[in-house]
Amino acid sequence: MQECSIRVEISGRYLVDTPEGKGPFPTLVGFHGYGQRAEEQMELLGGIPGSEGWLRCSVEALHPFMNPRGDAGACWMTPRNRDMAIAENVAYVDRVIGAVMQDCPAGQPLVLLGFSQGAGMACRAALLGRHTAAGVMLLGGDIPPELDGLDRMRRVQLSRGDGDRYYAGKAMLRDAERLRAAGLVPDVVTYAGGHWAAPAWFAGAGRFLGGFLQGRRA
Repeated sequence: MQECSIRVEISGRYLVDTPEGKGPFPTLVGFHGYGQRAEEQMELLGGIPGSEGWLRCSVEALHPFMNPRGDAGACWMTPRNRDMAIAENVAYVDRVIGAVMQDCPAGQPLVLLGFSQGAGMACRAALLGRHTAAGVMLLGGDIPPELDGLDRMRRVQLSRGDGDRYYAGKAMLRDAERLRAAGLVPDVVTYAGGHWAAPAWFAGAGRFLGGFLQGRRA
C-alpha cells in the first residue's frame, strides 16, 4: 500500500477589526486555541487595554470540526503529516497577513499573539514566515521544541495561569531558558487562574503591547 498526498486549494477564514481614524495602525494578529474559532480570539485581543488603537486580525485554523461542546471549532494541526501541515499553515498565515497589509490600513509594528495550540502557530509564523514580527505573545502555550533562531522573535511575552494543566510551570521555565540562551529577556507573566486569560493577564498584555508604541509620535 502506498500513501500519497495531493495539493488542493481551500479557503481560510479571518476577522479584521479596524480602529476609527486614519491609519496605518500597528497590527496585532491572533491565533486561537484548539477547538476555538476566530471570534473567541478576537474577543481576547479586544480585551487587552490599549488594543483599541491596534488593527486586530484573528486567524481561524484551516481544519474545522465539531468540538466537545457540540460547537463548530477548528484545529491548527495534529501529529499526522505534521511537517506538511506546518508548511501549509505558515503559508496560509503569510497570505493572511499579506492580504491585511495590502487591503487594510495596517502598519508596523506587527505583533503576534497565540493562545494554547495557537502559541505554536504564532512562533512558527514569526520564525518561518515571511513577515517580520516585532514581538510574540504566548498565552498558555509553549514554543515548539524544534524551532531555533528564537532571537528573531525579538520581544516575547510568556504567560500562564498558576493552575494551567496544559502549559505547566516547568514548560514555561524551559521556554524562558531557551529565550535567554538566544539572547532575549522574556516578559514572564503568571497569574491566578487556569487555561485562559484573567484580569492580571490582560493588564500585563496591555503593558507589553504599550511598550511597542513608546517613542512613537502622536
